[in-house]
Order: sequence, then C-alpha cells, then structure tokens
Amino acid sequence: MFANSRVSCLIGLLSVALCWVCSSHSLLASERPNILFAIADDWGWHAGAYGDPVVSTKTFDQLAKDGVLFTRAFVSSPSCTPSRAAITTGQYHWRLEESANLYGPLRSRFPLYTDLLAEAGYHVGFTRKGWGPGDVRAGGRTQNPAGKRFRDFKRFLDERPVDAPFCFWFGSSDPHRGYELGSGAASGIPLDKIRVPACFPDSPEVRGDVADYFFEVQRFDREVGQLLEMLKQHGLDKNTIVVMTGDHGMPFPRCKGNLYDMGAQVPLVMSFPQRFEGGRTVDDFVSLTDLAPTFLEIAGIDVPQVMTGRSLLGRLAGESTYVPRPHVLIGKERHVPSQEAPDSGGTPMRAIRTDDFLYIKNLRPDRWPAGTPNYQKAFLRGCWYGDVDNGPTKNYMIDHRDKDEHHRALFEAAFGMRPARELYDLRLDPHQLKNVAGQNQYAEVEAQLEKQLMAELVEAKDPRAVGGGEKFDEYPYSGGAPRYPKDRVPKK
Repeated sequence: MFANSRVSCLIGLLSVALCWVCSSHSLLASERPNILFAIADDWGWHAGAYGDPVVSTKTFDQLAKDGVLFTRAFVSSPSCTPSRAAITTGQYHWRLEESANLYGPLRSRFPLYTDLLAEAGYHVGFTRKGWGPGDVRAGGRTQNPAGKRFRDFKRFLDERPVDAPFCFWFGSSDPHRGYELGSGAASGIPLDKIRVPACFPDSPEVRGDVADYFFEVQRFDREVGQLLEMLKQHGLDKNTIVVMTGDHGMPFPRCKGNLYDMGAQVPLVMSFPQRFEGGRTVDDFVSLTDLAPTFLEIAGIDVPQVMTGRSLLGRLAGESTYVPRPHVLIGKERHVPSQEAPDSGGTPMRAIRTDDFLYIKNLRPDRWPAGTPNYQKAFLRGCWYGDVDNGPTKNYMIDHRDKDEHHRALFEAAFGMRPARELYDLRLDPHQLKNVAGQNQYAEVEAQLEKQLMAELVEAKDPRAVGGGEKFDEYPYSGGAPRYPKDRVPKK
C-alpha cells in the first residue's frame, strides 16, 4: 500500500511537471505553433498603423489590431543579403563573413532557425525571394537558407505532412524597383496627400515616385491578406503566429543602404491572438536578429548561444520580467562595388541608435557612400551612384542639385561624401539631416556613444572592431549595379 502511495505521488508530480511544461514556452509537439513569416523587399516604415495618411495597408493594420505592433524595429544592415542573413541566423551581419556583403554566400557552418525548426519536425519552406541575392551553393548549402522552395503557399500546405507544424517564408519582391511609372497615381493614390520624406525635395516627380512605391507596398499587403484567408480555409489560423516586416528601407536616396532611420527602420507586427494579448503597441528597440530566437523559443527549441538576437517571446506574452533593449546597433559593409577603380570596396559604417540620438561611425570617409559620381571611372563600367537604385527621385535630385540652396543641401546629404563621425539629436532633428558631431555642447554625448558602440562591437566580435575588417573589401562580388541610364546625357 505504501508503494502504491509512492507511485501515486510520483504520477501526481509528473502530472504537475507536465502541466508546467505545457504552460511554459516549451510546448508539446502537438501544440507547437505554426509560423507564417511575410517579408517585403525594400519596405520602409510606411503603413496605416503608423499614421501614414495615404498608403493603404489593411492587412498589416488588422494584424496590428489583433497582435503587437512594434514602432522601433531595425535591421542589422540596410542591404538585402546581409539583412536576410542576419534574420535567418539571429546574428549581426558582421559576424557572417561574406554574407555581410550584398551577394555574399551564407556559409553552412552558421546555424539557421529554419534548419533547427526542420530538425525538430517542422515543415519548412518559402516562396519567391528567400535569403539573397547570392549563390546558395557557394556557401556549402543545398537549398536556400529560407528552406525548400515552393511555387506558392497552397503547394506548401498541400505537401505538409499530417499534423506537422510549419514555418513558411513568404518573400515578396515588392516594393523593390523597378516600378511601372505612374502606377501609383493611376491606381488612385492621391499625390497631393503624400507626406514627402524630409530627405527628398518636394516635386511632382518625387511624389509620383513615392506613389509608385506605395502601389507595390499595397500589393504586398493584399497578398499577405490572401495568405491569411488561406490559413482560415485550412483551419490553421488559430495556431499560427503571423509576422510581417521588411528587409530594410525604401529604395530611394539616403534610404536603402544608409544607417539613417529611412534606411534601417522597418515595419514589424506579430500577431497570435490565441496565445498573446493583441491590440498592443510596443516602443521597445527591436533588431530583426531577434526573430530567429523568438521563432525557436516559441517552438520549444533551445536557442544557440552563438545567436546575438534576443527572443521577444517575453514581450509578446506580457511578462513583467522582460527587459527591453536600451538601443540597437546597425551596420553596413559593401552594397555594390561602386567606388572608383581600382578600389572596389564598400563604405563600412557602424551606428548606435538610442531614444534621443543616432551616432554613426563612417570607417572609410574617403569613399562615396552613394557610389562614385564619376561614371567613367567606376569599377563596373557605366555604374552611376551605384549604391542608390535608379528611379525618378534619384534622377530629379541629381538633375536639380543646383536649382537652389535647399536642393543642393539635400543632394549633398544623399550623394556626397560624409565625415568620419555623424551625430543627430532626434529631439530637435527627427529627420536626421543636421549633423552635430564635433559641436562642443554634444562632446560628452558623442564620447559616450562612441565608447558604448565600440565596446559592444568588440563584444560582438565585429572584425571592424577587433581586427580583420579589411576582408570585407576583398570578398568577391557576383552581382550587378545600377547602370547609367542610356537615355540620359552625363553631366561633366
């Protein structure tokens, strides 16, 4: 009888332990949530949920009402390949060797959240643009780091093993250039209501270009809505966390490829009404490197220590013990080899973004951050301001740079060389156009931010901080670059 009591007690303890496991972040296989990750290509911080009066993002806005809207989410690097590598690995891009550069391969020795989920029984796949651009096989991999490629979400679901949880990456090519000229206005987007970013001159050409960009943002938003409807049709919506974001800022001057908010800040919403309280807005600093550990923890998988990102699960669950980031780190290596020959290196930068300041350290101020204006001497024949995607706004700013002092100042801010240090007081200059580095009243702040930035870069084993950073300039490049438009006459 005593033995039976001990057995009963043991069973009771096991039952309690099992209940605790089920209620914690480590979920039973049958309860592991599905993950739908929707990532746009070149989508800046533009959505109705953020107060934009023009762009229509009904899907994103509804997810914000049902889930958690993050107002200060930043990429590791404002360039496609390093940003997506940082997302899949949960590490800062500067730790990923060649993949810190555009078109650089992502080596197989770096663990990916997609692989870890697949090993744990998840059905993993993607459609359209996953990790990249770059050569998958050059990194020693047999498939894209985003998973197995599928034609579409329907085919992915059709091939899902019975009862297996899934992780699907929907990688749209919107709103990457090129755009159909006038598509935004033709769709009914009111050009006169557009809030032209402060780093662009206000002109009909620029407004039309922004409208064309909005047109593609809206198309991405509609397509994500179609995926959500498909989830409901398959009865999968109740146990699926939906994450919607972009890989960096809009493809315009002083945006994509830059560490200012217009290049590095992105939309982010995470919705899982069955598990987390919705309708919340979170102002914490978030790095997209945090997504990988978040996905792993919500699936009950140990997060590799090598990941520098931090799981957001505590914030999503509303835990009082969650400690938010006090700031984020951002960086850039080579986007395209758009410097003058024979120097084909990029424009390495590192930055720390706090509540009140953005401090940028330009490690090669002798190089052109937007690419060389001297198309005749460009490394790639015909390459023209190669770090800025071609488009009407780029053309307008270059053609009208001598129109007046305002146009000249915006042109220099977007296309000119930059000093070794940049400091922006966001309390007075939210658009980050007035560099106050070197001013006496900011000397203490600048010194503190420099010290903090370098200490964290050393801790994160950034080659630019600990030595060996020159290798980023030496890695081969297999892509192209914006060419000088054939219909334009070069200005000497």
